[in-house]
Amino acid sequence: MRLTRAEISLSNLKYNYLNIRKKVSKKPILAVVKADAYGHGMINVVAALEKLDDKKPSYYGVALLEEALELRKSKTTKCPILVFAPLKFDEIEDYINNKITPTLTSQYEINKLLKYEFKKKFKVHINIDTGMGRVGIPFQNAANLIAELSKNRMVQISGLYTHFATSDEKDKKFANIQLVRFNNVVNSLKEKKIEIGIIHSANSGAIIDIPESYFDMVRAGISLYGYYPSNETSESIKLKPVMSLISEVATVKTFPKGTPISYGRRYKTKNETNIISAPIGYADGIRRGLTNKMFCIIGNKKYPQVGTVTMDRIMFDIGKSTVKVGEKVIILGKSKNEIITATEWCNILKTIPYEITCGISKRVPRKYI
Repeated sequence: MRLTRAEISLSNLKYNYLNIRKKVSKKPILAVVKADAYGHGMINVVAALEKLDDKKPSYYGVALLEEALELRKSKTTKCPILVFAPLKFDEIEDYINNKITPTLTSQYEINKLLKYEFKKKFKVHINIDTGMGRVGIPFQNAANLIAELSKNRMVQISGLYTHFATSDEKDKKFANIQLVRFNNVVNSLKEKKIEIGIIHSANSGAIIDIPESYFDMVRAGISLYGYYPSNETSESIKLKPVMSLISEVATVKTFPKGTPISYGRRYKTKNETNIISAPIGYADGIRRGLTNKMFCIIGNKKYPQVGTVTMDRIMFDIGKSTVKVGEKVIILGKSKNEIITATEWCNILKTIPYEITCGISKRVPRKYI
């Protein structure tokens, strides 16, 4: 059994969710659980949220049909599941038979659906590209295309949404431009008396800072797992990290001054010192860019990581401290007054917390607490 594990706090998950719910005045929430719930374990995350009964999410969101099928087959939830990826036409029966909702993202998809003969109602959401520049129907002609689609009475438009490109930035100018564009599409369709179902646009950044974007439902992603999407958003919602990364002291060795540690001799001991190793490395999600820049917590005290991060093992300089093999090593997490978060790693690596939690590999067993 591995000495390294990721501990997933289901109580922190629920705490974050309920705080998000309070922030949005109890509006329906789509819980984003794609990418194995950002590395936290999709099935276990959904099972925990389902226990909130009447407060639980109204929808779950995933990136791929395969993720939706896995969730549906687990029988963890009966809630609607929305797939964000463009629709593949050879998968239509899978969507219908498993009561999974696809996203339409292009004129090509709409044109094909106009000619498609359905035996049952086919529920869809439509993604409007208001400035993300990734997938979605361009806002300039979205209303006319959707009006055309509505001619196929077997296609039920059950939702309309957009995605913000800069809601996590301090300057909300472009996010507000996107919001105006989306509102124009929504209002145009309403004037045409076309049913568009649930309207949603707010991702985590918008939930935190753009209340006018809430519409009928919000989409909680990284905030659900205890992180603000960037250092530029406010902290108007109290959040707790859901994932801790824990290992153990595997070896303890004393080295004289000037001893090089690990590949490339990128660290040399400054004095006679004790070096411990922990069985976790870049194969587990500890990025090499953290070399000589990160810390761990052992016995409520922080120690610096030293030497190049290797595939399976990293080292820490504990100085004259005495620790024993088997002692707990906190890589991410909290111990009394000491805490290490993914945000600290983000500041070092110039990345976002999404990449950190998603990057904790499947080799690391998840323990739910």
